Amino acid sequence: MSELTLKPEYLIDDEQKLRALCGDTTDSIWAKATSVITEPMKQFIQLSPFCCLTSQNAQNQSDLSPRGDPAGFVSVANESTLILPDRPGNRRYDSMRNIVQSPQVSLLFLIPGVPITLRVNGHAQISHDPVLLEPFEVQGRLPKLVLIIQVEEAYGHCAKAILRSKLWDIKAQRSPQEVPSLADLMMHHRTIPDEEVTRIDKTIEQDLKDSMY
Repeated sequence: MSELTLKPEYLIDDEQKLRALCGDTTDSIWAKATSVITEPMKQFIQLSPFCCLTSQNAQNQSDLSPRGDPAGFVSVANESTLILPDRPGNRRYDSMRNIVQSPQVSLLFLIPGVPITLRVNGHAQISHDPVLLEPFEVQGRLPKLVLIIQVEEAYGHCAKAILRSKLWDIKAQRSPQEVPSLADLMMHHRTIPDEEVTRIDKTIEQDLKDSMY
């Protein structure tokens, strides 16, 4: 890979340069944000089976984690509070470790087939209170943790990114055979034998059957 040279004169390092190049926005765009979950936002969350959770640690190292379950898996406890169950994963606990250090989080909610999204910013706490865990039982299993997210800002986001990407266009879908496997993504940099990659792929496939919840 060739070395990338960044020319200082083209770098944007303050908002004034950003606005000069890309333009300003209107008051209505700023006004679309609210500090609570409105009724339409609640309906959107109840129909969403997937969201992305961002967090960062005390050193400002960031992480983005996909979260999914049946639609409505994120509970709207009240207009200022969301509760998100933490399902079994890889036990790295990236989000949880970050939140222990820095509570600021963001959520992006998506609904299959719908081009608009919902963005929520706030701060989170981690709990294993049985009363909070109980509503999230699936297949007889409870999550071990939930995130309690206090909403600071929420707003709808336009459809442009989804439409540009053709995310929900069935003609744009790829088959799993066309892309690297999870084992390839996890292990290629370790230069392990092909048969070991195949074994890991089979282990991952079995784990999906055994440990979804």
